[in-house]
Amino acid sequence: MTTEQAREELKAAWDDLIENLQAARNAIDDPACFPPPASDRNLAEGYRYLSGFIHHAVERAFHEDPDFPAFRNALSVYNKSTIDNADAIYFYAPLDGRKHYRVTARLPDWRHWRGEARAVDGPLAPQYLIFEVAAGPMAGDTGDLRELMPGGRTGFGTLDTSQLEVGPDGVLELHLGPERPAGYEGNFICTRKPPSKQAPEAGERYATTISGRQLFYDWEREEPLHLSIACLDSEGSHPPALNSAHTAGQLRKLGAIVRGQMHFWLAFYDRILNCNGSHEGDGRYFMPVNAYNRPNAASGDTGGGMSTNIYAGGIFDLAEDEALFIEARFHGEPVYTSMHLGNLWGESPDYANHQSSLNAFQMHMGADGVQRWVVAHRDPGVPNWVDTTGLPRGYLSHRWAYSTLPPEDQWPTIAARVVPFDAIRDCFPPDTPPMTPEQRRRDIAVRQRHVQKRFRVF
Repeated sequence: MTTEQAREELKAAWDDLIENLQAARNAIDDPACFPPPASDRNLAEGYRYLSGFIHHAVERAFHEDPDFPAFRNALSVYNKSTIDNADAIYFYAPLDGRKHYRVTARLPDWRHWRGEARAVDGPLAPQYLIFEVAAGPMAGDTGDLRELMPGGRTGFGTLDTSQLEVGPDGVLELHLGPERPAGYEGNFICTRKPPSKQAPEAGERYATTISGRQLFYDWEREEPLHLSIACLDSEGSHPPALNSAHTAGQLRKLGAIVRGQMHFWLAFYDRILNCNGSHEGDGRYFMPVNAYNRPNAASGDTGGGMSTNIYAGGIFDLAEDEALFIEARFHGEPVYTSMHLGNLWGESPDYANHQSSLNAFQMHMGADGVQRWVVAHRDPGVPNWVDTTGLPRGYLSHRWAYSTLPPEDQWPTIAARVVPFDAIRDCFPPDTPPMTPEQRRRDIAVRQRHVQKRFRVF
């Protein structure tokens, strides 16, 4: 390609990028895209939401190479969406399922993964870790809800803390490839599948991504794991030099990701979750107001999600002097439970500087074993307050993670009711301790330090 041809190709790709970014921006204002009602805060958060997708898409478009992979944040404190989990590192890396990969990490104390009591001091591994290998678009990339149809994604396998083997030196190693390496007996996920019965002519299927979650309970002591990944087929070599055709494709991919994600999730909230109550049915929202849907397992109907999760959701809508009191009961021993809020774009509120989420380690559990929370605009002086950060309306999201899902009749149950702010203390049992402003400040300081450490960039 001549210099002049390269110049024209890159300029055309840039113009396509800008067109896609403008189409993504238009979703903030276009009623056909189902944006939240316009207000000063909703509009401001909408532009931040859009910018988060741009941040994410730059990394994916320019730094996603299955021959030279690296783990990156799928979501983070800098780009929030999909009613994200404030306890999570969402990570992913590209794969070519025809090749072999090695994932490694060195763990601090991880005895709680074996069901043992936590070490009394020192750093800890995260409460929960899961790896999932799949093929297909990252949820939302296409901008089309049809990607949720069966066959849109292919799962190749998962491994979580209940199954992962860790060496005596605390080193975790996972191999990925179309077949298990000869003589290797450790952690392994196969990246090849035979032809599907629905489309045998397409031939064998190969994985395209590894993703997962690190979930944190004790934000003071649990350490983010540094996960390394290497493609063994290309380790020690180097990628080819950049050229204009490749960069033009990256620019177009960047714009397509932002446009697809921006349009997909607003449509998902409206059409799949019926959060706006605008679709025919039995009159009940799938995400009901000041109430909860029936807990459900992760699936296309939940927009994917972690495969070991049971989810429950709803919408809070509270006046200044109102609060939402919530009670949940569960069976068995989930390895992780949590409660989170989201704004109407699907971003988690500021969870570093506000107690806008609570997990089972952070919350107070009374002698009866019932989970109780209160969502309110200001601090009522009880431990299990979840701060709206001033949002009058937003999403409620609860997660219970099981290494093996229990029978459906043993899934958690949850209910909520609106109460006056002044009646909050009376909703909790007598063994609920008070929470002083100084204790709350100490808890917030722990959150601030942990989030800074979790998403540090050096």
